[in-house]
Amino acid sequence: MQTTATQPAEADTSEVRELVRRRLLDALAGKPGCRSEDLDHHVEEALLAEGYIWPGSMVRRLSRELTDELFGLGPLEALLRDPGVTEIMVNGPDRVFIERDGCLEEARVGLEGDCRVVELVRRVIGPLNLRLDENSPMVDARLPDGSRLNAVIPPLCLNGPTVTIRKFREARFTAAELVELGTLTSEMASFLEQSVRHRASILVSGGTSSGKTTLLNVLSSFIPRGERLITIEDAAELRIEHPHVVSLESRPANIEGRGEVTVRDLVRNALRMRPDRIVVGEVRGPEALDMLQAMNTGHPGSLSTAHANSPRDLLYRLETMVMMSDVGLDVPGVRRQIASAVDLVVHMERSAGGRRAVAVIAGLSPGDGGDYSLERILSSDAASREMTL
Repeated sequence: MQTTATQPAEADTSEVRELVRRRLLDALAGKPGCRSEDLDHHVEEALLAEGYIWPGSMVRRLSRELTDELFGLGPLEALLRDPGVTEIMVNGPDRVFIERDGCLEEARVGLEGDCRVVELVRRVIGPLNLRLDENSPMVDARLPDGSRLNAVIPPLCLNGPTVTIRKFREARFTAAELVELGTLTSEMASFLEQSVRHRASILVSGGTSSGKTTLLNVLSSFIPRGERLITIEDAAELRIEHPHVVSLESRPANIEGRGEVTVRDLVRNALRMRPDRIVVGEVRGPEALDMLQAMNTGHPGSLSTAHANSPRDLLYRLETMVMMSDVGLDVPGVRRQIASAVDLVVHMERSAGGRRAVAVIAGLSPGDGGDYSLERILSSDAASREMTL
């Protein structure tokens, strides 16, 4: 049946958008190889089939919206493209927050109900052989651009599907940029560069989103070009510009509960790959023991991060993580391992205003009575100099 083509002013554009969306879903179902860049043509055809003629600019805008929805995370894609946004937090379909310049703000984005949120997440995790449903109500995934996605759905999350996306800068920060931003002083940057070059083993501590991974990237850039690096991460976040780097990433179990490869498995395997340095993105479990043993048996100068509120808290956390390995070490033995393996602890802090900075650099050595001796080497300001190590 023939229909009369109409201009957009004569139609409800949201209704037309839904008509085009449904037609495209039906059309693309039979074309699994269709690419997002082909969508302009399909949108124009779908509009004509529904009896509408739109200007090219409106067709392109609708094509971009539908591309985001059919191939990505819908309205969240605009936030992913915004270079100023570093984190996206969906607290149910009606509350979306972003982090910009270290501060949280609410975004003017709606996600049209719980089902649409879950549908969008499932679309992007499907090619990764991951699932999100009542049997698997939590998922971690790495997006094609390197961003890290975490999603939790009811019944675990009471306020609806919750999605958290941490974005990562395409170009890594340099030491000079961190000095300019106030994250490091020039004296700290020079000291850390010399420490890395002289193969000091360094742990970076700090709270969530305090800048640990950013600093680890910078420290890794100081490693001489003639050395071989093995990086090990739960989710690949490190972007190390080095001519000889091998990146390993852990793998969760599949739907049948098989195939898991842990960070600890990778640390053990890395020792067979002839590394000069091992860089572990974050230690959070029994792999801490394997990392310490690597530092103590021919791989000094290795680097890692861990969550902690202070340098001493980091050491006590390491003790707990080593105990999780079930090797039967007593506390004095664990402390000797840690004090022998780790040379420096670099502690990061994030201020209430979102500024991230190195609070203190401390040297570690065995102390009296089986405890640790932490020596303050450099501090960023008066408040940090008063911090209890």
